[in-house]
Amino acid sequence: MKVLMINGSPHKEGNTYIALHEMEKIFSEAGIETEILHIGNKAIRGCIACQTCMEKGKCVFDDMVNEAAAKFEECDGLVVGSPVYYASANATLVAFLTRLFYSTRFDKTMKVGAAVAAARRGGLSSTFDELNKFFTISGMPVASGQYWNSIHGREIGEAAQDAEGLQGMRTLARNMAFLMKSIGLGKEAYGLPEREAFQRTNFIR
Repeated sequence: MKVLMINGSPHKEGNTYIALHEMEKIFSEAGIETEILHIGNKAIRGCIACQTCMEKGKCVFDDMVNEAAAKFEECDGLVVGSPVYYASANATLVAFLTRLFYSTRFDKTMKVGAAVAAARRGGLSSTFDELNKFFTISGMPVASGQYWNSIHGREIGEAAQDAEGLQGMRTLARNMAFLMKSIGLGKEAYGLPEREAFQRTNFIR
């Protein structure tokens, strides 16, 4: 099994990374392969609604979004970590996720998602909610831990002092590993849930 981890912080080994790395250790113990993609300091523009991805099967902007797409398709779980800016995720990360989820046409159903937020003090819950919406609109089960998945620290490395936050990351990783393995067994025994044709209802016609 594989988990793709997205580091949305501009700092490659900052507090967001500390949280992801704590999870990574648990995944390794569970025999789950991991890869961390650092995208928080990359020049990633937002979606321009050109719909080119509908024709070509990939985003018109050939950057890390297209690179991550194949990894996303192959993985069993996706962890997205972000620092908190004005009670929101890093804008670079949001642009990345928007294009990644929209431009990839493969079925994401039953890939397990988990969101992690890092902040000095506040805005963690709203950032956590924001990131989870990418999973829930895509039919992806969301893994939970023992609290909202967050860690505290302002200066680089301070999150290593947040004992409760680190424990939360370990609990999240164990729960996510269990969920992925359980879904894997369920797929073998029962297959995926039946899907109906999508019923689109526009508010204005």
